[in-house]
Amino acid sequence: MSAAVIGSLLAPLNAALNFTSAVFLLAGYRFIRRRQVHRHRACMLGAFTASTIFVVLYVTRLLLTGTHRFAGTGWIRTFYLTVLFSHMTLAVVIVPLVLRLLYLVWRRRFRAHARLARWTFPLWLYVSVTGITVYLMLYHVVGYVP
Repeated sequence: MSAAVIGSLLAPLNAALNFTSAVFLLAGYRFIRRRQVHRHRACMLGAFTASTIFVVLYVTRLLLTGTHRFAGTGWIRTFYLTVLFSHMTLAVVIVPLVLRLLYLVWRRRFRAHARLARWTFPLWLYVSVTGITVYLMLYHVVGYVP
C-alpha cells in the first residue's frame, strides 16, 4: 500500500477522531453540570485519548503525504484559511492547558481544575469542531491540490 493510499485512509479517520473528541467533550460537560463526576472523568479521558490518537495519526499522515493545498478561491479560500489558522493556533495552545488540567486532577486540586476548565473546554471543543470543518472543506467541499 502506497503512502498516498495510507494518507487518504488516515484523513477521514482523523476527522472521526475529532468528532469523537467533540462528543466526549460535550458529554463530559453535561455530566459535570449534573455532578456526575465519574462519568465526567470517563468522558474527558475519552476526549484526551481520541485527541492523542489524532495527533499521532495526523503527524503520520503529514509525514507520508505532506501538506495539502486548498483548491478554492475567493471568499471560500479566505474562510478556509481563517478557520485553518485559528484551528492550528488553538490546537497548539490547547495542549499545555489540557495537560495542566490532568495535572490538577492528579494533584486533587479540583477548584483550580474547574477554573481552568472554564477556559479550556470551549477552546478544546472549538479545535475539535474546526478540525472536522477543515477536513470537510479540504476533502469534500472544494478539494485540494496534491
